[in-house]
Amino acid sequence: MLRSILDMSDAPESTEMNDDLATPAPPLEPAPPIHSRFLFVDVAALRAKQLRRGARLRFAETEVVHLPKKAERLAMEEVRRGLVQYDVPPAREGGHAEEGL
Repeated sequence: MLRSILDMSDAPESTEMNDDLATPAPPLEPAPPIHSRFLFVDVAALRAKQLRRGARLRFAETEVVHLPKKAERLAMEEVRRGLVQYDVPPAREGGHAEEGL
């Protein structure tokens, strides 16, 4: 199961902001690049869920020429920029892939 790491800057009640851009502070270290399209979709879907529940964007609205309105598109842009931290737990030893299912 994939877990998205939610830091306190994503919470709706968070007030920590950059003074110059008035957006939440980006993570100190960018997320590792995602090479699997399936992992990209999973991470973006979890982030979209956070955005729909009131999380703030992780990039300035002025950085994008056309800002999408849907949470899914915003989440995909954040993942593409490496602004979303994620954690992939190690595979279980008794998984279905080994059983041939």
